[in-house]
Amino acid sequence: MKIVACIKRVPTTDAQTRVSGGSALDTGSFQYMTSFYDEIAVEEAIRTREAHEGEVTVLTIGPSEASKELRECIAKGADRGIILTDAEWSERDCLATARALAAQLRELEPDVVFMGKVATDRDNAAVGPMVATMLGWACVTNVVELTLAEDAGSAKRETEHGIETHEFSLPAVLTCDKGLNEPRYAGLKGIMAAKKKPLDELACEAADSQVSVRELTLPAARAEGRIVGEGVEAVPALIDALRNEAQVL
Repeated sequence: MKIVACIKRVPTTDAQTRVSGGSALDTGSFQYMTSFYDEIAVEEAIRTREAHEGEVTVLTIGPSEASKELRECIAKGADRGIILTDAEWSERDCLATARALAAQLRELEPDVVFMGKVATDRDNAAVGPMVATMLGWACVTNVVELTLAEDAGSAKRETEHGIETHEFSLPAVLTCDKGLNEPRYAGLKGIMAAKKKPLDELACEAADSQVSVRELTLPAARAEGRIVGEGVEAVPALIDALRNEAQVL
């Protein structure tokens, strides 16, 4: 079985946000990591290969430095990595990203593609369904339980109203949610082996974004808190402040 896990390189959760030039983030001090839900996608891809044999390719769009995240995925058990190099990768909107991924997936011809349900930097949750639509493949999002056979599968997805069960044919794009698995850590053997496994850098298909950032500003500083009183005597003042100032009651 040919399996692809698509990942995104995102800033670490402790990154200090600064605006540069009024319409972009100053990324000079950023450290990067694999998006959390994409780690679940990589884990499911590896488990699928362990159950059905085949090959796992980890695919991303980004700079050459994204080799760090790909090598980490390979160290966990993936077979190879591909970077679609793009200096403007962080400026791409969902549609431009999906077009580039879909073009590469047409060449790879996988049986199943795993993605995180959402990237932890922008929270759009759109690329997976867009890629599936462009390829004409089945798509199930927010997967929390999965069973795959040779040419079909069954997936449970979490919704606001409960758990839905969907059956689908392969090839398919599946976006992975928390609870589907517990991502493994890379062992020393995997880390050493990852240095010798193939990692290719390919040109990313050019695609114009339909969305551009005109202006970017940080939220206003939060007002300092104050003590309205002590004990039960302060309750009326507290309720008045919550109702008329904070307007949360």
